[in-house]
Amino acid sequence: MTFTLILSVLFANAQIATENSKIFDNTYFGIEVGASTPLNFNSVFPLNTVAGLKLGKEITPVVGFEIEGQAFFNDNNVGRWTNTFVKGTNVGLNGTLNLSNLFWGYKGTPRVFEVKTNTGFGWLHKWKSGGDNALLAKTALDLDFNVSKSSTISLSPGVYWNIVDYNAPVKFNKNKAQLTLMASYLYHFKTSNGARHFKTYDVGAMMSEINYLNDELAKKPKEVVRYEKTEITKTITEVVQKEWVVQFAQNSSQLSEEAKNVLDNVKGTVDIVAYASPEGTKEYNQRLSERRAAIIADYLTKRDIKVKSHRGLGCLNETSNRIAIITINN
Repeated sequence: MTFTLILSVLFANAQIATENSKIFDNTYFGIEVGASTPLNFNSVFPLNTVAGLKLGKEITPVVGFEIEGQAFFNDNNVGRWTNTFVKGTNVGLNGTLNLSNLFWGYKGTPRVFEVKTNTGFGWLHKWKSGGDNALLAKTALDLDFNVSKSSTISLSPGVYWNIVDYNAPVKFNKNKAQLTLMASYLYHFKTSNGARHFKTYDVGAMMSEINYLNDELAKKPKEVVRYEKTEITKTITEVVQKEWVVQFAQNSSQLSEEAKNVLDNVKGTVDIVAYASPEGTKEYNQRLSERRAAIIADYLTKRDIKVKSHRGLGCLNETSNRIAIITINN
């Protein structure tokens, strides 16, 4: 599984990277029920009962979209409908804007309570003889209560505007609008990285960890090896590097060209230890680190380098990174 998009967002004094992986990640499915009444309040009762389904995707922690399908069961000031059980159906495409994340930033997990706008257009079909269609516009707020990582309860007050009806011109008219209150249950599907929402990474902390590892590597002593030839009196001295570090892409065990260039300089008998960063489950990180160690061992073996051992240690702590360390063991 390869991440195809990294969206960088700056919060406060830290650099935070928000990752978005595959096209079907960060999606959710929901059921909704509610009621509406004419916006002009000329005839409040009986309420127009509504039920429907919705399928949504969050493109970023701020912006998303929904497809919803609804059935209407009453016709209080909605139009010339029949006496059928279902009076009309609406299919809509709406965009969502998470105001909580827009103004206060996304911290890696959804807040317990969030406010979103939910606006778009729908196509209403009235089930009467000969049929009748109308273009709807939706303006609503979603008041989301995230009760768990996978579940959200949403209350949505809003207005459905019948902006084109009976060949009338486009207009927002309260006499053709319905004030609605909908309640929804949303189920968030797992993403390809095992989470149910966007994950964030502190780029500054990751760079600090890389710099720390580079500094520690620079402090390690170089081994001086002497070669003496009996036929000459000259002593040849050369410095041999004892450790090499290879870095992997997020969630990947494939060797980059840069990693291959590093491995091409390795000589002698080696031990290999590979790690994973904190994303994903403990079991997944362990398997990923083992694959990273194995692919390096395979690459070096094909170059006639003797691999004494290769191990994957998973994610040891929150500062663990996507690296493998190759140690010369002569």
